[in-house]
Amino acid sequence: MRLPLPQFATSDRHPSHIAEVIETNTTEFLAQCLEPEDLSFPAMPPFGSWVCAVDEESGNQVYAVVSYATTMPIDSVHRAVAMGLSLQELREEQPQIFAMLKTEFRAAIVGFSPPTQNSAATPRIYQYLPPRPPQIHQAVYRCEAEAIIKFTEELDFLRTLLSVNGAPVEALTAAAIRDVYQLRKADREWLVKAGRMLSVLLKDDYDRLRFILSQIHP
Repeated sequence: MRLPLPQFATSDRHPSHIAEVIETNTTEFLAQCLEPEDLSFPAMPPFGSWVCAVDEESGNQVYAVVSYATTMPIDSVHRAVAMGLSLQELREEQPQIFAMLKTEFRAAIVGFSPPTQNSAATPRIYQYLPPRPPQIHQAVYRCEAEAIIKFTEELDFLRTLLSVNGAPVEALTAAAIRDVYQLRKADREWLVKAGRMLSVLLKDDYDRLRFILSQIHP
């Protein structure tokens, strides 16, 4: 059974600090969302959204895409039961419920940016797996829009998403593209470029390509 993470005052956290790594491996990490101060569920990051974490030993900024999320009881022995109450009624009548639940998400690693020696230098971005993933108990942040836009100038990350294990990769790829497309304020030129990259990667599998493109709405 996993115990709740020790929580600190929300005012002490960066507003984009949403979770903490609790399991990690070469290709992905599992993070537990930090609890809000009020009686509500932790904010579950959307499927296909972008998160990042720093590997403190190397200084690498690791980029990842959320491939799965779940809310469940902290006690893995007992399942949640239907209460027949609205969220507001739960807050008033069963407030302890919120302390008994946890929200976790898996994120597929798609690239990294090493630290720069010169603060004025432009960070380099590599769209392949870093030497090591972020370690347990390291902070996970929502990626800033500017960082995602810069990271997705190149599209090799699509190859990584299409090979993620244990996830609906077609839906995941489409969701990540939709997220970037919105952040780029409907940049149709970028969307066409992404579609062409997908057609190269899936040139022998038209059905998968068509399925992904059908989920992208310009």
